[in-house]
Amino acid sequence: MQIGIVGLPYSGKSTLFQTITKTHLDPTALVKAETHHAVVKVPDARLSRCAALFNPKSTVFATIEFVDVVGLKKGDSGSTQFTTNFLGNVKTNDALVQVVRVFENELVPHPDGSIDPLRDITTFETEFILADLALLETRIERVKKQMMKSGDEQAKRELPLLERCHAILEKETPLREHEFVKEELHFLKTYQLLTIKPMLIALNFDETQRASAEDIVKKIVAAKTGKHTAVVSFFGKIELEMSELPDDEAQVFMSEYGITESALTTLIRESYALLGLQSFFTVGEDECRAWTIRNGMNAQDAAGVIHSDFFAKFIRAEVVHYDHFIEAGGSFAKTKESGHWRLEGKEYIVKDGDIMSIRHS
Repeated sequence: MQIGIVGLPYSGKSTLFQTITKTHLDPTALVKAETHHAVVKVPDARLSRCAALFNPKSTVFATIEFVDVVGLKKGDSGSTQFTTNFLGNVKTNDALVQVVRVFENELVPHPDGSIDPLRDITTFETEFILADLALLETRIERVKKQMMKSGDEQAKRELPLLERCHAILEKETPLREHEFVKEELHFLKTYQLLTIKPMLIALNFDETQRASAEDIVKKIVAAKTGKHTAVVSFFGKIELEMSELPDDEAQVFMSEYGITESALTTLIRESYALLGLQSFFTVGEDECRAWTIRNGMNAQDAAGVIHSDFFAKFIRAEVVHYDHFIEAGGSFAKTKESGHWRLEGKEYIVKDGDIMSIRHS
C-alpha cells in the first residue's frame, strides 16, 4: 500500500514525512523538489506480543510505503500552482494524506497570506475535481468515437459510468464520497482519478495551540468528513522532536505532552480504516508475521495472500482469534479446550486479529 503525503508549501508536509518514516531529508533535496519514498513497519502490539511468546527466528510486520509528493509551485501571482508533474505524482498512490497548516509562524508566511484550514482543504479538492473532469471529458469523447466506429460492448458499459462520474464532479463533490460496485471500481482504477482516492486530512498544530486544537478539529470534522474522508490532528514540531528520541525517552516525552499515540500510529490506523484493510497473523517458532488483507476477504483469498499455491490447494484454515489466544495464555491446546480454536472452510470471513494456519494439499 502506498500513501502519498500532499500539502501546500510550508504546511509541514515534509516534516510529517520525516517524522513518521524517521528519515532526515537533506535540505538541498527539498530545494530540488525531489520525491521521497520510505517504507515503514505498521506498529502492531498484538504481533509483538506473539513474538514475545514464540521467540521466533524472524518477526515480520506489515508495511506501508509513504511518499512525500512534490511538484507544487508558487505562481507569479503568489498562489500555488498545481503542476502536471505534481498531479502525476499524486495519481500513483492508493490513498492520500493532506497536511493542512493550522499553526502561525511569522517567519514562514502562508502562501495565501493567512491561516485558513477550510480554504486550504477546498483548494486541493477543487484542483483535483478540475483535473478529474478534464480526464473524464477526454475519455468520454474517446469512448463515444469507439461506439460509433465499432459498437464496442465495453464502451457501451463504460460510457454511463463515465457520465455519472462527470455529473458528480460537476456538483463539486469528490468521487470518494459515492459508492461504486466492484466492476465500476475496476474501470475507474485504470483512470487513476484523484478524487476517488481515500483522503486523510492531517491538521498540523504547534504546541501553543493545545487548548484550542480540539475545537478546530471538530469544526473541520463537521465540514469535511465523509465515507472515505477522515480528519486527524498532530503537533508537527513536537512529533519531529519525539521521533529523534529512543523509544523509552519518546514514551516519557509523550506523557509530558499528553500525547496518547504517535502520528505514525494514528495515520496508519486511520489509513487502514479508510482503505478497508485489516491484519491477520501466522505465528510459530520460525516466524511471526502480520498479513494485510481487505475487510470481508474469505479464508481462501487470505491464504492466497500468503502464497498462490495456498489459494489453489486450500483445504481448511485453523483459526483462533488473537484475543482468545492471549486469554488462553498463548496456548493453542487451551484454545482447543475452550472451543475457540476451530477449523474453517474457504468461505469463512477472516476477522481482524485472527491467527491462522492454512491446511493445503
